Amino acid sequence: MARLYLVRHGETTSNVMKRLDTAMPGASLTDFGVRQAARFALDRSGDVERQAVLVSSLARRAQQTAEVIGGLWGVEPQVSEGLHEVQVGELEDRSDEEAHKAFAGVVERWHHGETSVEMPGGESLDAVIERYVPVVDDIARRHLVGPDARDVYVVSHGAAIRLIAAHLASIDPKFAVRNYLPNTGLVELSYTPDEPDITWSAHRWGNRVAPFLSDDEKSPDEPMG
Repeated sequence: MARLYLVRHGETTSNVMKRLDTAMPGASLTDFGVRQAARFALDRSGDVERQAVLVSSLARRAQQTAEVIGGLWGVEPQVSEGLHEVQVGELEDRSDEEAHKAFAGVVERWHHGETSVEMPGGESLDAVIERYVPVVDDIARRHLVGPDARDVYVVSHGAAIRLIAAHLASIDPKFAVRNYLPNTGLVELSYTPDEPDITWSAHRWGNRVAPFLSDDEKSPDEPMG
């Protein structure tokens, strides 16, 4: 069965500085971030049995990550709107503890069902879902089912990936809040087109495999993970 892999981009200067960097085009990859992307591609090249589909968000860091991966796989990356990071509005470019707490507080409320709450001057989870999920659904219909089904790798962003994956696969909120994604970490999903409903299942979240337990320890990372 073909799978959807939501992959966080490689390390950026903003990640190193712990800056809330969400506006486009955003920061570039560090040299280490480029090496992370290359290592990701090489580590998974044996699993890419048929030519995978590779898609990235419009953000510079996501496109650069996809370009490195695609270059090693011999796959031309596609770029799609709607897959960018949660827009944090007034918190943009801040790296102070107060901003981190404000961001994390809103994200936690989202995971627990308060989806209409907005980042200060930024997006609500409802807005993120409205732009992101239709892109994923279109990818699923075109590539994950049928005789020509292929795995799809979507290079996107830490907070958005966790929120969307939790929404699609009904992940325990406590687990989703506590378990960040490191740079080039991924969430693995499968898709069952049961009309009129679409069923998604999560199989891997970072270095954890299903079933996911809500008491798993929080992964250390910077705030956008």
